[in-house]
Amino acid sequence: MNWVKKHKLLAVKAVQFNGWPYIKLENLWSALHSSFNSAQSHEVDLQLLDDIPDKVTESWILFSREELINAIEKCNNLSASGPDKLTWSHIRRIIQSKECIAKFIDIANTCIDLGCWPSHFKMSMTVIILKPNKAVYNSPKSFHPIILLNMIGKLFEKMIGEHLQFLMISNNFIHLCQLGGLKQRFTTNVRVALTHFICSGWVKNLSTSMLAFDIFQFFPFLNHQLLSLIMDKVGLDYKVSTFFKNYLVRRKTKYLWNDFLSPLCSVDVGVGQGSALSLMLSSLYLSSIFHILEKCLKILKIPISIISFVDNGLFISQNKFIPHSNANLFCSYNVISSLLMRFSLVVKYRKTKVFYFSRSHGAFNPSSFNLTTTRGPILLPKTL
Repeated sequence: MNWVKKHKLLAVKAVQFNGWPYIKLENLWSALHSSFNSAQSHEVDLQLLDDIPDKVTESWILFSREELINAIEKCNNLSASGPDKLTWSHIRRIIQSKECIAKFIDIANTCIDLGCWPSHFKMSMTVIILKPNKAVYNSPKSFHPIILLNMIGKLFEKMIGEHLQFLMISNNFIHLCQLGGLKQRFTTNVRVALTHFICSGWVKNLSTSMLAFDIFQFFPFLNHQLLSLIMDKVGLDYKVSTFFKNYLVRRKTKYLWNDFLSPLCSVDVGVGQGSALSLMLSSLYLSSIFHILEKCLKILKIPISIISFVDNGLFISQNKFIPHSNANLFCSYNVISSLLMRFSLVVKYRKTKVFYFSRSHGAFNPSSFNLTTTRGPILLPKTL
């Protein structure tokens, strides 16, 4: 794959899946597809969305010439091309013609009006790259899928994403706890918010306890049926919600492993990392979860603050007594775990961590924190 330079995958004895080494190419494609689309058969609770009120429908504004130019100005010429082999420099050359710009805008507006995303734009190439710092690379979980899309469709997705993001933030569908991947809500704001929580707690003579959790394979696990129903909740024009329902179905991809390319495979779950719309769609998915979570915690009267940045989250509890904070964190963690499961998602338990922020100048020995369920221990905390 020509990116900035050639990136060859490491040589391994054999990729293993379900305990068996896969030494033939057709078996490798099967292992990769099964691993990255394992949530395809997961059940979801569609009734969960009944608790979220529908937003007032807002009209969709037509795309303009300025939006198209702004979208392409932010694109890097070094980005890898998609299946159509076009690059951003090609697109920049094309839109020097006013007639071509008008045609592009016409196509983008027509896609929304007809509620249809052309099958050409649904074709992608999934490039397999290494996850850094893994001890061994003999499992599909040691690799990361990056989606390469056809460039013109990718340009339209950028324009659609800008519209959608403005609409969702203006009608307050995006939960206030969500930072990262959104305009004016950068991941660096997490540090500012957390510092504010800690320092304001110290002023009130409260210790701050924090539980950090990570959602396992978040982007590949998003359920399309549930995502389509969420699009009906967010106040989109009927033709726009129809467009997104069509956008999500009948998607196909080819896997690229070094110079080997697989046949076309159907992708009926998840949003690809590499799509300009993936962050926005995943933010809407998470917003629904956090709106429901907030209601649950209020009913249970659990005083918890939440910060989320893409597929990572923080529960923050402040109390004079750390055991009380631990109890709040414990309950919140169990609520989010069961809620995510109903949304076809799971917490990556190995990455769950607990932190204590104390202003004590003497010895600081917080009480032990054990997260357990009827199925046995989930988290074995370190003595930090």
